[in-house]
Amino acid sequence: MNDSFILRDRNWREANERVTLSSNATFANNSKGREINEEPDLFRTVFERDRDRIIHSKAFRRLKHKTQVFINPDGDHFITRMSHTLQVTQIGRSIARTLGLNPDLTEAICLGHDVGHSPFGHTGEDALAEILEDGWSHSENSVKIFKQIEPLNLSYETLNGIKFHPWKYEESPETPEGMVCRFSDRIAYLTHDVEDAIRAGILNKNDIPKKITKILGSPGKQWINNLISGVFKASTNTGIDMDSEILECMNELRDFMFEKVYLREETIKERGEAKEVVEKLVSSFEKNPDLLPEQYRTDQTDLQNAVDYVAGMTDRFALKEFSKL
Repeated sequence: MNDSFILRDRNWREANERVTLSSNATFANNSKGREINEEPDLFRTVFERDRDRIIHSKAFRRLKHKTQVFINPDGDHFITRMSHTLQVTQIGRSIARTLGLNPDLTEAICLGHDVGHSPFGHTGEDALAEILEDGWSHSENSVKIFKQIEPLNLSYETLNGIKFHPWKYEESPETPEGMVCRFSDRIAYLTHDVEDAIRAGILNKNDIPKKITKILGSPGKQWINNLISGVFKASTNTGIDMDSEILECMNELRDFMFEKVYLREETIKERGEAKEVVEKLVSSFEKNPDLLPEQYRTDQTDLQNAVDYVAGMTDRFALKEFSKL
């Protein structure tokens, strides 16, 4: 028996994709490439390199101190952007593996999908969208971070999947792996946000509409399993989709969460305060651009530079900077 290792280099891995993945998958050696040409890595495919670059980025590290739903929560077990991102990645990779799609591209997209999120979650995003005339999008900011602010020279497919992962875009990601991230994101945040709301005493299990629990079961892993199964049922050679009954149930769950958790009356004051923090920080840095770190002093307007800087802040750093004003 030969006990020496057999090195599976990039050529082997690319050839293996052709043997093990579905014909609908996005193959690494068919990538549209990067804006700046690079020599191929000896061992890793283009999508594996994307994944590794994202994990080692500063923007990715900041996710551990960014809000998911609860602003600056006291408990140790509330979801942050980091834990949410890891859950999206796990769900996405599981779906990709089962459907024969490219798990490395799926993982890269999922790991990078939320790095551009502002402090204070969607409250911060809404504040920035009102400040800029053309609006503001966390997914487009994610792309901007990786292309300009912390340039990683990622592949076209990874950036496209990151940009178009939100459901608000009518334009779908160009790859099935990007669509997997779109579904995985919603599956992850709806399931773990319900658990967080129950943990925080905002909801109890009996508050959840019976129609939802009848189809999805109890909150937690049952929900995740059933929602993922809905993707398996409906996805075909023509694209990634979800079983119509499960999709309807998921959308009803989302409406329920917006009414009872995300936009509930008790959060109005807190969301207003968070919005004020973002607005005043942007205004302060716009008026004092010399206070911006060097990488944020670009040939854009002072307002845009200020927005880019504030958008990259963690919740606690934003509050710390606000306390200085």
